[in-house]
Amino acid sequence: MTDSPGNAFPEYVVGRAGPVLPPSAVGGPEHLPATDGPEQLRKTLSHFASGVTIVTALREGVPVGFTCQSFFSLSLDPPYVAIAPAKTSTTWPLIAEVGTFCVNILSEGQKGLCRSFAVSGADKFAGVQWHSSQVTSSPLLAGTVAWVDCKVELVHSAGDHELVVGRVVDQQVQGGVPLIFYQSRFGGVTFDA
Repeated sequence: MTDSPGNAFPEYVVGRAGPVLPPSAVGGPEHLPATDGPEQLRKTLSHFASGVTIVTALREGVPVGFTCQSFFSLSLDPPYVAIAPAKTSTTWPLIAEVGTFCVNILSEGQKGLCRSFAVSGADKFAGVQWHSSQVTSSPLLAGTVAWVDCKVELVHSAGDHELVVGRVVDQQVQGGVPLIFYQSRFGGVTFDA
């Protein structure tokens, strides 16, 4: 293959979907390690830093929630976000019944909260300050950097997880330093102005 006319990056091959690195630039397929299963994939993907959230809902007057690292913006118009709870989650089915949820984006100081909401069976809301959102009544946790209130739009089976698309119905930024998860460790991040 040859470069497309006007290609600003001559080392790239421009395909229909955009620039594509030729195999020689990445060492070629012969240099790629074989996948050793889920643990190798988990190790590789741990090199992608992500924020940490707690997904909450109010079910029959009782707050429920779980820690969720798999959260991302999906669409601005219409306003969609997505979460991916594990199929083994005992909390997600309770939230799915409600049909609404809130994604609480955690701040750097909320590592303990993150850990407590990741455990099954405990009273996760014991001692936790929260109030109900105006639109869905989902719990808004105190001290988060932001929250996004949603209605469940679509649930799709995706391997050992569910892919859940939520339509954003309300949101708020509260500020602060976000909690970041990278290579099985927590940290914070700040940016120059």
